Amino acid sequence: MTIKSCIKSMRLRTLPLSMAGIIAGTALASKVCSLDVPTVIALILTTAFLQILSNLSNELGDTLHGTDTKERQGIHYSIQDGEMTIPQMKKLIFAIVCLCCISGLAMVLFSFHKLFTLQPICLLVLGAAAIWAAMNYTLGENPYGYKGLGDIFVFIFFGIVSVMGAAYVCSHTLELIWALPASAFGCWSIGVLNVNNIRDMKTDEATRTTVALKLGRKNARIYQTALIAAGWILMLAYSSATADRWSQWIYLITLPLFAAHLRGVWTRVDRALDPMLPMLVMTAFITAILFAIGI
Repeated sequence: MTIKSCIKSMRLRTLPLSMAGIIAGTALASKVCSLDVPTVIALILTTAFLQILSNLSNELGDTLHGTDTKERQGIHYSIQDGEMTIPQMKKLIFAIVCLCCISGLAMVLFSFHKLFTLQPICLLVLGAAAIWAAMNYTLGENPYGYKGLGDIFVFIFFGIVSVMGAAYVCSHTLELIWALPASAFGCWSIGVLNVNNIRDMKTDEATRTTVALKLGRKNARIYQTALIAAGWILMLAYSSATADRWSQWIYLITLPLFAAHLRGVWTRVDRALDPMLPMLVMTAFITAILFAIGI
């Protein structure tokens, strides 16, 4: 096992997706309070470690369940290419779990300056749930990702928990209207998973169930279009209700990128779909940055 093989399996190209929700959430918090830098740094690190944990666990789970084969349409990772053994991957996963716990505890301490009151305890429980969700998408005896439930968990943890959780950690406040941008980023995050599942339909059907397989290729593309459109409707609804200056609409300039993504989803198949994943990840990330700048 080398540093290069570890980085390869961490799939760092996915990090902007998890960061998008954090950026949006901290921007929302900045409307009601001053941001505490150590808390924000710990929040970013915790989110990054959770994303990496999810990626490593997915690789191990797909390997153990026989899903990742030479016929896989997407990028090959370290176990599949013989650069890392299963025991080595398990050790790496354990190390990342430890980092998740350390950074998560630091985040709560920086935010609340205590651990054993109701709010910190609730956040720690939520953090434990996030670790479980990151590991059990494809790993374990009954991975929820193999039952077509991945979309629900992605919406919860990459949308609601990511955006509203970040806002709460930074501000100790929750506003119901924040659910609109949180749900928007949740929809776009499901879109990343859905494109992945459309790409891998041929190899997935032997070992797992996904929403894309249930819907079929055409309806999965319609579903993708609906997810992108729903995200935009939710963002526009939030801005319509809260914007008091033109700069809060600046994120609209990313709309053509979403349209280009959908065009690729409707015109490409199999391996040719792979570029549509990082395209949607980076588009959501840029939208979050512009949304934050506008606020």
